[in-house]
Amino acid sequence: MEDTQFRQLLDRFGFSWAGYCRVRKGVKKRLARHMHEIRCRNIEEYIEAIEGQREERIQFERLMTVSISRFFRDRKLWEIMQGGMLPFLAQNTSQVIHAWSAGCASGEEVYSFKILWEGLRKSYPNISDIYILATDMSPEYLDRAKAAVYPRSSMREVPTVIRSTYFETIARGRYALRSWMKDGIVWQVHNLLSNPPGIAFDLIFLRNNLLTYYVDEFKIPAITRIVNSLASGGFLIIGSHERMPIKVVDLKPWEESTIIFQKR
Repeated sequence: MEDTQFRQLLDRFGFSWAGYCRVRKGVKKRLARHMHEIRCRNIEEYIEAIEGQREERIQFERLMTVSISRFFRDRKLWEIMQGGMLPFLAQNTSQVIHAWSAGCASGEEVYSFKILWEGLRKSYPNISDIYILATDMSPEYLDRAKAAVYPRSSMREVPTVIRSTYFETIARGRYALRSWMKDGIVWQVHNLLSNPPGIAFDLIFLRNNLLTYYVDEFKIPAITRIVNSLASGGFLIIGSHERMPIKVVDLKPWEESTIIFQKR
């Protein structure tokens, strides 16, 4: 698939060229394979198939998904959360904490958060329990997340003490999360452009997906709906290379952070 054809698809379906610029080679290969499988002779026929057949539209959107994930990715974020934001949340929320990992991929983000929260129990014995809703548009990613078996490359930022506490080493240098760490997590297929799968979340992870890969016409209405699903005083976390659209006015930076926001 040529770049000009790829741009046609991006423009037609609201994706951002800047977001895909560095990863377009792999995405184009997947799309070209899909075109061949459904016997489209050119990009026009492919667009027609995507727009006219619901199953092909869903498959196209899944193929556009880019997942680069590992435990405690963007270490500085997790240090800020551990050092200030999560203790604040723990001390100011008496009931169950409701969190949403939006675009959870294969689960590393979800379990990283769960590990930090479990660590807080040593300092806050009466800390609330957490309920985590983890969503992704790819059933395949969700299956991997539920299995919770990870290669060494996903674990490179996991300290030894955490690795030995929360994981078991299995064959060929792979690590399996201990089964009790899966409690309190619900996995669900969900498209970020659709309505949020719940309301009054205390914490939402929205990292390296919606704000990176969609144009403003699509992402601003979606982010507005997501912000509306936050509880008052709740937190929204975005990716380290992402920027919050200036049209989202219901959020304020958490202690001058550019990636952690609190609902007014």
